Amino acid sequence: MKFHNLHSPAQHRQRRLRRLRGCAILTAMAFVLSLASFQVRSAGVRQQVLRLHVVANSNSVQDQQAKYFVRDAILAEGTALFDRTLNLAEAQEAIVPRLDDLEHAARRALQELGLDQPVRVRLGTAFFNTRNYQEQGLTFPAGRYQAVEVFLGESAGENWWCVMFPPLCLPAATPRRASLDAVLTDGQMRVIESNPRYEVRFWVVEQFETLRERFTN
Repeated sequence: MKFHNLHSPAQHRQRRLRRLRGCAILTAMAFVLSLASFQVRSAGVRQQVLRLHVVANSNSVQDQQAKYFVRDAILAEGTALFDRTLNLAEAQEAIVPRLDDLEHAARRALQELGLDQPVRVRLGTAFFNTRNYQEQGLTFPAGRYQAVEVFLGESAGENWWCVMFPPLCLPAATPRRASLDAVLTDGQMRVIESNPRYEVRFWVVEQFETLRERFTN
């Protein structure tokens, strides 16, 4: 006895298309859920990190060299700030009374170079694009972070940044893994240890945070 296919080629194509659409919808939903989780963990990273941001007077060779000289002075002055701090709130509490000291250190550094530029140091929030510590294999997602900002002169030159708390860039910093593990969850650590070349969610988060920054401002 022969059995005949009861479905026409057109019906087979429709069933195949429905399966493909179903798979596409499930894949999209999985990506959206994964992205939402990544964004939540990225926000957690931003809430636990204090950045250092030094903005040069200009992009001249002299001003860019001065930026790094000031950076070294600021880092040396801040070495003992976070010995007993456990979270960002304590780091902020430790650094607020020392902002004048940091500013004086920056001024002295410029004077040693024979430069007379205004200096302003403040603790606030600043927007950062996705930034990568290539030498340590760490990536910090885009968004607004608490930051110690050092503005030199006209502040029209390229900037330099690092993570001041946990103290990744201070001369006496503990090993990065130990200092980060103390303040970040396992999920947040997975975010910053991801490679932006292969992790498209960094790009999506950056686009979202950039748009939010534009509308907020």
